[in-house]
Amino acid sequence: MRQNHYAVIMAGGIGSRFWPMSTDAFPKQFHDVLGTGKTLIQQTFSRLNKTIPAENILVVTNSAYKSLVAEQLPEMKEAHILCEPSRRNTAPCIAYAAMHIKSQCKDATMIVAPSDHLIMDENEFSRIIEKGMQHAEQSHDLVTLGIKPSRPDTGYGYIQFKDGDKEGEIKPVKTFTEKPNLELAKSFIKSGDFYWNSGIFIWTVNDILQRFEQHLPEMFQLFADEESKFAGPEEEKAIESIYQNCTNISIDYGIMENDKNVSVVLSDFGWSDLGTWGSLYGHVQQDEDKNAIVGKKVQMYDSEGCMVSVPQDKLVVLQGLKDYIVVESNGVLLVCKKKEEQRIKQFLADVKSKKLV
Repeated sequence: MRQNHYAVIMAGGIGSRFWPMSTDAFPKQFHDVLGTGKTLIQQTFSRLNKTIPAENILVVTNSAYKSLVAEQLPEMKEAHILCEPSRRNTAPCIAYAAMHIKSQCKDATMIVAPSDHLIMDENEFSRIIEKGMQHAEQSHDLVTLGIKPSRPDTGYGYIQFKDGDKEGEIKPVKTFTEKPNLELAKSFIKSGDFYWNSGIFIWTVNDILQRFEQHLPEMFQLFADEESKFAGPEEEKAIESIYQNCTNISIDYGIMENDKNVSVVLSDFGWSDLGTWGSLYGHVQQDEDKNAIVGKKVQMYDSEGCMVSVPQDKLVVLQGLKDYIVVESNGVLLVCKKKEEQRIKQFLADVKSKKLV
């Protein structure tokens, strides 16, 4: 492990498509979604700690979740939990983390990873990280991890790469495409030069801050004006002031899609963003009728292809269901067709508007 290698875990999201388990007060990254005994953020920390020293791992989260992070990651120092006063998407989050790290290590290289992803082959993930960090340091490119697609999924962004070096794992990025329709996704898969965008990034702190100055100069200046206060007693107050004036924009829209020097590491380590109940379905052990069940007392009759997640001690009997999502959590029961799961976000908005939750 190298002492100038850092990791940033982004843990401020709500995961509204994972409702009713994921809520504003207790988002999905703090749940043991897979029934493994570890929450998603605990798995993420453990995975990154295989290549990054524990003292160099930071979490950026909403201030409302600081106590949850501290409780679930007791090995983390309080100073390594960076709290955002409001949600401003991933660009401000990454600028904050980069400035904080630079104040401690001017030649740092950092990996940025969401807190709620699933990665099955952690040894391969570690190998890819090390390869990506080496490339970022040598080339000064912004590096993203692309995932070999297994299906034409409309829920993911896509990265198209230039295939100059047929054998290499690292390619120059040609285009980014946000969540295409099904026909376009099918054409991407057929072409062979598109990978899924994992939302996992690697760069040196100096390179990413230089790109902020180039592509998001107003945001960069907000952080640069307060540079002397990072990693000190005045950081929290400075961040409150900065975030009041920060644009709400993702790192993808703000920087990655506009930069000319972006590389993708072609990866295949059993990845899922676990963005929906349907994506979880493919990663939970299934019975002979292809029902994926999280819960010890679930009895299925004449049912197939269902995703069921209920409290471990809850007796649930289901009959005659095909390709349904059944979830009970936080006093809410959700029953929804798998193919309609993109509507869950709207269901949540509706029940909130009616003040039912």
